[in-house]
Amino acid sequence: MTQILAARAGEITMQMKRVAEKEMLDPEIIRAGVAAGTIVIPANKNHGGLEPCGIGKSLRTKVNANLGTSTAVPDLAGELEKLKVALAAGTDTVMDLSTGGNVDATRREILAQSPVPLGTVPVYQAAVEAKDRRGSIVVMTVEDIFSVIEKQAADGVDFITVHCGVTLETIGRLKQQGRVADIVSRGGSFLTGWMLHNQRENPLFEYFDRLLEICLRYDVALSLGDGLRPGCLADASDRAQIQELLILGELVERSRAAGVQAMVEGPGHLPLDQVVPNVRIQKTLCKEAPFYVLGPLVTDVAPGYDHITAAIGGALAAMAGADFLCYVTPSEHLGLPSVEDVREGVIACRLAGHAADIVKNIPGAKEWDLSMARARKELDWESQMALAIDPEKARRYRQERNPAGIEACTMCGDFCAMKLVGHYLGKKPDGCEID
Repeated sequence: MTQILAARAGEITMQMKRVAEKEMLDPEIIRAGVAAGTIVIPANKNHGGLEPCGIGKSLRTKVNANLGTSTAVPDLAGELEKLKVALAAGTDTVMDLSTGGNVDATRREILAQSPVPLGTVPVYQAAVEAKDRRGSIVVMTVEDIFSVIEKQAADGVDFITVHCGVTLETIGRLKQQGRVADIVSRGGSFLTGWMLHNQRENPLFEYFDRLLEICLRYDVALSLGDGLRPGCLADASDRAQIQELLILGELVERSRAAGVQAMVEGPGHLPLDQVVPNVRIQKTLCKEAPFYVLGPLVTDVAPGYDHITAAIGGALAAMAGADFLCYVTPSEHLGLPSVEDVREGVIACRLAGHAADIVKNIPGAKEWDLSMARARKELDWESQMALAIDPEKARRYRQERNPAGIEACTMCGDFCAMKLVGHYLGKKPDGCEID
């Protein structure tokens, strides 16, 4: 039985109980949310040792880190090191987007070492194998796609991105209106090329019921992908993007009816003033399904700093109701991320989510900041390090830039505002005086 079917039957599963504990909420709130489809708990029955994670309404904003080999760098050991770093930095989920080397072996090893939910994009593997075996992605068969989905589900993958809304109709709208960057989604481009070459409908849309049967069998959550997301600000909120979202909203309802959990993926590149409206449109069209956004990136001119452009958009999106942020690393648009890029991407994304959680009154969010404020007032550096979102970096800066034994810091030195005001307000018995 899937999480959503159990919830509808009135059962509070072990996974729901654990999510409730972590979110500091009544388990009944989690059960009701899962039953309604506004909360998703990706938990494949074959993923041993999984630590459950809830994504959706009234929950802490979650963060995903993308990993995976490429044809240029098919290094499994490197990706496993990135997994360790992402987990240490606090990611809530990971996705394996591998296209190079032994894709099956990579996925299975990441699964074995990942206590957090793992997602994949099955059409990547299907396309890679079609190219290797038959010389071209466009000769990929329907069976190629579904055999990969079945295999990944049986392995224990907890959620899969499927670009079911990239249809002949949506492509027609894209061609009619035109775009600057066309299609930037890798999965969306694979399927678009396949459809136009074969003059056939997207198999993931045409055979959606078959997809649901597989997900129902293993309790795999669907992440309905945004294959037509805008890849630059000039393409934001166009007809193709909105048409795809309309279709995804209908597929959310079909998924729920079948007993399969579903969330929806969103843009992409958006100007600041379009971030909130995009979230509100998705929540309306998709019946409050959890919203999983890439960024959004709010400018196109920041290669090397796109973790920052994504954090700006991500904070705004999460404040408006987005539930799940996919990290963007400093190397986005430039190359495969390094270990340090992964760490920075996770931290930037977590900052965006936490900033939104404060204003959404998520349990524990304001309290975290209040604890830090009190530690700063008391010049309690050990507590500040422990409370920092990135303790490693905070501690390194403290040690490198301040002489041993200094009570304040080298920014203010003898003129520390905390010490001065604390002394004269009678809050510190010992402190410097103003001469």
